[in-house]
Amino acid sequence: MIEAASTANTAANVPVIPPTVYQMAQEAPVGRMSKEVLLLVDALAREKNVNKDIVFTALEMALASATKRRFPDDADVRVTIDPADGTYLSYRRWKVVKDEEYFNEELEIPMSDAVKQNTAAQPGDLIEGPLEPIEFGRIGAQAAKQVILQKIRDAEREQILTDFLDRKEPLLTGTVKRLERGNAIIESGRVEGLLPRDQMIPKEGIRTGDRVRAYIARVERGGRGPQLILSRTAPDFIIKLFELEVPEMEEGLLEIKSAARDPGLRAKIAVKSNDRRVDPIGTCVGMRGSRVQAVTQELGGERVDIVLWSDDPAQFVINALAPAEVNSITVDEEKHSMDVVVPEEQLAQAIGRSGQNVRLASELTGWELNILTEGEAKEKSEAESSSARSLFMAKLDVDQEVADILIEEGFQSLEQIAYVPLDELLQIEAFDQDTVNELRSRARNALLTEEIASEERVENADPDLINMETMDNATARRLVAKGVLNREGLAELAVDDLLEIIPEMDPERAKELIMIARKPWFEADNAGTA
Repeated sequence: MIEAASTANTAANVPVIPPTVYQMAQEAPVGRMSKEVLLLVDALAREKNVNKDIVFTALEMALASATKRRFPDDADVRVTIDPADGTYLSYRRWKVVKDEEYFNEELEIPMSDAVKQNTAAQPGDLIEGPLEPIEFGRIGAQAAKQVILQKIRDAEREQILTDFLDRKEPLLTGTVKRLERGNAIIESGRVEGLLPRDQMIPKEGIRTGDRVRAYIARVERGGRGPQLILSRTAPDFIIKLFELEVPEMEEGLLEIKSAARDPGLRAKIAVKSNDRRVDPIGTCVGMRGSRVQAVTQELGGERVDIVLWSDDPAQFVINALAPAEVNSITVDEEKHSMDVVVPEEQLAQAIGRSGQNVRLASELTGWELNILTEGEAKEKSEAESSSARSLFMAKLDVDQEVADILIEEGFQSLEQIAYVPLDELLQIEAFDQDTVNELRSRARNALLTEEIASEERVENADPDLINMETMDNATARRLVAKGVLNREGLAELAVDDLLEIIPEMDPERAKELIMIARKPWFEADNAGTA
């Protein structure tokens, strides 16, 4: 007998341990298919060149679906067919649940009733009882044929897509078959892809019959089978276009390390040469700009800046901001950001129209970039020095001269003084070893005192905040240190406010915490409207 798939849905690609199935004592009535149906199965299997088992499985699903129509509410039904003689059995299933969790009599059976059927039954198992098989006449055969053909079409579509993906082609080039609610269906041979409206280059007018090239962003699997989702705005699209135009990339002499785009307007790509004899920028530009122009035309006139990649982050940023000149760069590894100082007259060029140049440079390099003029940089430096000076004088109990020496040597925090390698502090000419040891000792004592005070503040904070769902001790400590002492205080924050308190926190995590803190508000509103 061929076991039919249960009508209950399971998540795709998730390994599932099948439950134990117990049958009720009653004998299942037997249904029988006509020879006409068996001949139909045999003919379809040969015509479509598929295994008979696939056809019988589709037929079992069709019978199960037809049997379910007998019931006014949802039911879990399975059918098994013996391909040898065409006999079939029908069963209805119920999932075993604990008595206190029993709510749906159509799909569930309480544990107390299940053990009467089989003493070994456990929650999660299935109890099934026989059903009277439905009649399977000429009309049923035609309905089953439609279901079988659809299943076969789905299998063929899956195979076509699998064969295409096995070729590992990153781009799909085809013709616009039709437009659906602004989305374009692209047909290439027997393969189809969906180009969503938000993945089209702005202001490009794609019409039915147009020849279109797009990047294969992902494969979605839904009720209509697998679907290729395409994109013409993804940074990977411009990378693949250059790989088509520049044969040196296929040979491994050049590679594109990253790309950033403002679709339809401007893009930046970072290129690296793996052969010193090859000029990466000139090679990508091509003779009289032929290669870059071919890419630009495909992208609807999008201007492309070709940037020389560097493994030195600061130099890479300088290259990415070109043609704007850079005077100096200050790197903050902890925040993964850089303060970039440019001449006053270069400020507008460095930032670009609507911040386009700096935004693309930031995406290309992966660093947050803050563009400053020399005057702004000086003001910021003075403010940071003043803050550090006050901190050192208060916490280390030193005079302004010692504090200024530490600042001049690049120290901005107590942690740096307490834990920087001893040799680095000893290189400061103004300090002897006793002074260095004393400074390190005072810095560590100050940090310890702050830690104890922080723990006390956390202990005195509202338990509703400390014990809030998903709240961790480190986050609670940072919140309390900034004056957020209770759940209500966290609930009143905006996401940007929370990110100012904890800059390294992921925005989604910040949003989640705030929404959890606001949960009592929603519960109160619902209670008021009930």
